Amino acid sequence: MSVSERTYPVTDAVVSVTEEGGGASASSPSRRPRHRSWRTRAEIGILIGPALIVFLAFVIFPVVMAAYYGFFSWSGFGPATDFVGLNNYIVILSDPAFQAALWHNAIIVVLSLVIQGPIAIGLALLLNRKMRGQSAIRVLIFVPYVIAEVVVGTGWSLMLATNGALNDFLEKIGLGALTQDWLSNPDLAIWTLMGIITWKYIGFAVILMLAGLQGIPEELYEAAAIDGASYWQIQRSITLPLLGPTLRIWAFLSIIGSLQLFDLVYIIWGQYVASTAGTSTMATYMVVTGRNAGSFGYGSAVAVVIFLISLAVALVYQRFVLRRDTEGAVTGGAN
Repeated sequence: MSVSERTYPVTDAVVSVTEEGGGASASSPSRRPRHRSWRTRAEIGILIGPALIVFLAFVIFPVVMAAYYGFFSWSGFGPATDFVGLNNYIVILSDPAFQAALWHNAIIVVLSLVIQGPIAIGLALLLNRKMRGQSAIRVLIFVPYVIAEVVVGTGWSLMLATNGALNDFLEKIGLGALTQDWLSNPDLAIWTLMGIITWKYIGFAVILMLAGLQGIPEELYEAAAIDGASYWQIQRSITLPLLGPTLRIWAFLSIIGSLQLFDLVYIIWGQYVASTAGTSTMATYMVVTGRNAGSFGYGSAVAVVIFLISLAVALVYQRFVLRRDTEGAVTGGAN
């Protein structure tokens, strides 16, 4: 065996080399990873500290206080001393008005998915192709989403009133037989609400779908076209499956938003017409029976119920629908 081929075992016994005027030991490098870990933790703490404080102050603390006041009959002034236990929650769950509001939220959830989903996919597929005025059309579709709910609710309430612009337009073009009480008729009000919601939020869904379509490799479409697949076969076999994660995220956001819908309903229908027209929601019920009635303890209990329902739906959805996406996004670290 030559000198170059020999191997020399290295033991922990040879650990230090002393030079004149100073020394270094093998133990000093071992301290660096520990120093780096503390430095990394400090940097993480500094970066997430402000966000964590804001989250605790404006999310966790209000939820805890709402849960606390929900056990009292409290008018909003002075300390809460009239403890009623679970009585507020019993009244909420047994109130027909709350049950109707919960049913309306469920209808809005289903109709939002059924109506907005196909429309958003169709518009996204259309706008994903090269066409004249593509950017302008995208902007026009997205504009309603960025308009404040107050402006949207006020504008639509004026246009859809009995003597509003829509009925007046139908009268002038000779279609007076189609004029309706779009806001107060219980048979039409929920569909009116869904039309407004679709107009308002379809732009957000389209933007999400377009972002998902941009992530699909063009080579897959070219290979399918070479194999003789038609346009609809390509969309069914390539686009929709690969658009699945985007669809599931959008559906989750749509469900949570529908469960917490308040502003449009309250602005357009108000606190009285919403219940008779069949458009009341859990959030409008909370405001009407809580703040407007001067019963903040009861309103806090309603807020807790809405929070628990939304949390349960979110957890179930993540467990059974988003699980494949979250598991695919998490990768284990290799040493």
